[in-house]
Amino acid sequence: MPSAYLFDLDGTLYTDAGPVPGAVEVLEGLKHARIPFRYVTNTSRRPRAAIVERLRGYGFPASAEHVMTAVLAAAELVRHRGHRVVAPFVAPQTLPDLGEFELAGGTSGTAPRAGAPDAIILGDLGDGWTYPLLQQAFRAVMGGADVIALSRDRYWLRGDGLALDAGPFVAAIEYATGTAARVAGKPSRDFFEAAIRSLGLGAGASVADIAVVGDDVWSDVKGAQGCGLLGWLVRTGKFRADVLTSSGVTPDRILDSVATIS
Repeated sequence: MPSAYLFDLDGTLYTDAGPVPGAVEVLEGLKHARIPFRYVTNTSRRPRAAIVERLRGYGFPASAEHVMTAVLAAAELVRHRGHRVVAPFVAPQTLPDLGEFELAGGTSGTAPRAGAPDAIILGDLGDGWTYPLLQQAFRAVMGGADVIALSRDRYWLRGDGLALDAGPFVAAIEYATGTAARVAGKPSRDFFEAAIRSLGLGAGASVADIAVVGDDVWSDVKGAQGCGLLGWLVRTGKFRADVLTSSGVTPDRILDSVATIS
């Protein structure tokens, strides 16, 4: 039994149809057993407050300190790198999680600055991506802006099927500019280390006893294993057997769903 868990959200604990059957009971069981857990997500469509509200609405035990998002990880990274002016290419509803910075251009609702911003943050805009937005991001990077990506996730499962995630758009900007993005969310080591610190396990804890549970073979499983964590893959959400076979990744466990975690 792992000493702690980091759970992905969409496709792992819930989908657009609601909670994965049995998932709420598993998380309640961990809470009562005093086994630490955190919710870790690359979503850039909801602020942390809305994620907590959704989790509670489904019946999951959740508070702000339980949730680590890619947007919050990006804010930590921007702060650490000393940037002040940021062009956000993220869903407008997540902008409050970047409120400590001067936001200009992108989806901020304000005009781009005359010069390049200190950094751009690239997330999942879905149908909100337009050529003018991509062009604006391209010019900012060519002007010297740092590139921070919320994820390289290739696709995700929404109500009408698989949909492109942030990764393809990040790759487009990288290809056009010749500039590599710094990834703030999963599978970056910075993200997982921040989530581990938030667990408060103490100095003697081993990361090898912490399990990351998710439906993405690269961001969840491979990312976890690259940080010395356990990577558990669930057969819900966007899981595809052929993708797993071709990935070359061997999960530490494969679960029918999070309900079979014990």
